[in-house]
Amino acid sequence: MQSLTLATTPWEFRDATARASWRAAVVPGCVHTDLRRLGLIPDPFHGTNETALQWIEARDWEYRTAFNVTAGLLAEKVVELVADGLDTVATVQLNGVEIARTENMFTGYRWDVKSHLRIGRNELTICFGSALDYIRTHRRGHRPVEFNDPVGRSQVIRKQASQFGWDWGPRFVTAGIWRDLRLEAWTGNRLESVRVTQHHAADGGVTLALAPELARPEPKAGLHWRLTLGSLLIAEGVGPQISIEHPQLWWPHGQGAQPLYTLQIEVLRADGSRLGRWVRRLGLRTIKLDRHADAAGETFQFVVNGRAIFAKGANWIPAHSFVAGLTREQYARDLRSATAAHMNMIRVWGGGIYESEEFYDVCDQLGLLVWQDFMFACSLYPGDAAFRRSVRTEAGQQVRRLRHRACLALWCGNNEIEQLNVELLREPKRRRDYDALFHRLLPAAVAQHDGVTDYWPSSQYRGDGDHGHDHAAGEKRGDTHFWDVWHRRNPVKDYERWRFRFVSEFGMQSYSSPETQATFCATGADNVFGPAMENHQKNRGGNQVILDYVSRRYRFPKSQADLIYLSQLNQAYCMQTGVEHYRRLMPHCMGALYWQLNDCWPVASWSSIEFTGRWRALHHAARRFFAPALVAAHVPGGETAIIGNYRRSTVRAVHLYTVYDAPERGAGELRWDLFHLDGRVLLSGRERVALRPGESVRQKTLNLAQPLAKHGCDHLYLRIALDLDGRCVSEDTVFLTAPRFLDLPKPKTTATFHVESPRRATATFLSTGFQHRLAFDLPGITYLASDNYFELYPDEAKTITLELAQPQTLKKLQRAVSYRSLVDSY
Repeated sequence: MQSLTLATTPWEFRDATARASWRAAVVPGCVHTDLRRLGLIPDPFHGTNETALQWIEARDWEYRTAFNVTAGLLAEKVVELVADGLDTVATVQLNGVEIARTENMFTGYRWDVKSHLRIGRNELTICFGSALDYIRTHRRGHRPVEFNDPVGRSQVIRKQASQFGWDWGPRFVTAGIWRDLRLEAWTGNRLESVRVTQHHAADGGVTLALAPELARPEPKAGLHWRLTLGSLLIAEGVGPQISIEHPQLWWPHGQGAQPLYTLQIEVLRADGSRLGRWVRRLGLRTIKLDRHADAAGETFQFVVNGRAIFAKGANWIPAHSFVAGLTREQYARDLRSATAAHMNMIRVWGGGIYESEEFYDVCDQLGLLVWQDFMFACSLYPGDAAFRRSVRTEAGQQVRRLRHRACLALWCGNNEIEQLNVELLREPKRRRDYDALFHRLLPAAVAQHDGVTDYWPSSQYRGDGDHGHDHAAGEKRGDTHFWDVWHRRNPVKDYERWRFRFVSEFGMQSYSSPETQATFCATGADNVFGPAMENHQKNRGGNQVILDYVSRRYRFPKSQADLIYLSQLNQAYCMQTGVEHYRRLMPHCMGALYWQLNDCWPVASWSSIEFTGRWRALHHAARRFFAPALVAAHVPGGETAIIGNYRRSTVRAVHLYTVYDAPERGAGELRWDLFHLDGRVLLSGRERVALRPGESVRQKTLNLAQPLAKHGCDHLYLRIALDLDGRCVSEDTVFLTAPRFLDLPKPKTTATFHVESPRRATATFLSTGFQHRLAFDLPGITYLASDNYFELYPDEAKTITLELAQPQTLKKLQRAVSYRSLVDSY
């Protein structure tokens, strides 16, 4: 087969509605990035520019290129134009002749264009019609309840839902050639894919069954294959089967290694000539969603290579508002941060895109299991035959593309449609249309083209006719999206009210750091209720909700920077409360995926990694609360206001748990110390503990009734720690009341640096007194810290390792450093 890429030929674009002049374009790309690159529009992310750029979505946009075709290419029997991604309503013309029309962003297309090509110069034109015009004129009877699209009815078009606006992202309804475009020429037949099915025997051996998928039947096709692991040849031979006697298994992050075998397959015609070549990297593993009956109802746990895994992770949204051309490095930045925080699962959320090969490559390499939504979110979708045909093609292509991935753990039909449309789905026609798509068409596509990976109809979903917000059902079976904390403004302690089986969404917002905020907000325009900040808060009432939760736990901040700091502390505290509760419930609960890992633009959001790559306090906390060996405290009881500023506390004890999900047993030491704020130690102890994989154990209950009665909860804090092999692996501070009621000391703090190499340094912090969540920064320097937003205990040095993007001197580090702890925020 011959191939001619069209992504590198010179492209031009123009506003077809205005018949504007042609200008240089970049493919893959989109109209917004082309306009911005040429300086024709301002930065879409800055200030309120989003609003000023909405005219773009109402226009038609035209792209064109010229390319040369050789006689050798045209000598092939079939010459196809292959488009991996057109966004979205496109009319394709080749040498002035209309070739095709498209209306699905998620589908690849191929058209036989040999009769329209000529030797020498050819011209390709693709006109993208306004998605809004399509929405106005198609499926007019479909009017679902809207949750995020301010204009409405975006569900009638197969296009990235979050382009139309979401509660964390802007509305930029773009258009363009967003994935590869090329000519492919072939004669006789073409290899489309190879289906590789793994069979794992009881003795540990693995057999790979190979089934080539061809454009046309080829009954006598043969296979020659070669399997390697790094530079080591594992096996080479012919035929439809490969036997591996001593396989190295692929494991999720934290459970083992991630060996990836390279499988090279040549499909041969009967005469021995090569028909096609297929090369992929494979991880040898089994992954099942285990849902067996138990005393509480039904389990919901992922079992990898026979081992039940507690899923630790977050939800993934598109990494940029303009997804065309995202690189492996951009994906790797955030995904490496995920594994740095001990995550082992990412949920690719259904309002975005099926991600690129680079994304799944990185997940395979890092050991990040992927919960893969199909691209449907929140609102109901049409049920007409043409829509279902388009979805059937889309689903088949995506399942065939991703089925071999080591990281692929689950196919999920949609995001929250069952949960959010309870009443509408009681209507018989809507129910039939919904079931046809998510309970028949999509599972059939998974069964036909994958046959191994499990399918789950929706998230959240419990089965057995429960389609709503019934938390009690989530304690028995299925997965849960828990938003009572945040959307309903319930107390953070409400996380501990419910014993869910698997929690696939829960979250708390915070503001981006001052450095990220400066990328979209001019100096002096950072008032949280001002136009720029409100435009970068997409959740209705979100700023009020942040302030509400901050005010419940912390004192009023003295500056904007302190408000940002407190909002991030609050976000980290909320997620820690939820995650540690769910981990303590193990094995009853077997997963906690918080909302959300990343951002698509600089914004106040639920993410733990800002758009610029900076870690919020939450991500540093995630590194602690997702640690394989965890000490966690449960404080039963609580505090209620009586009259005025009088409070009544029912806190009398603290339960200390160890949670352990490393693959090998460990022997640890549990430590606890109750401190008075004046530095006195009121209670202290340590105890040897056995740590067994997959266990959460209440190791100790501390009776604090006497010290609480004598000193009051406003003057105490509890330090807890877990040591493993003589090294502290988990540590935390437990307050017995909201920290706003504590008169924290203002001790003296010092920071000293040591430069180990041009791009590696250490920072050591030392304080004369207790400091809660000390956060440091090096403005103007790009770095990754081994820890931040940490506890600093009296007269105990805390040393942080710094990986520096650029070489730095000791003098520059000393000049740049700034830091604050909770007591400095008011």
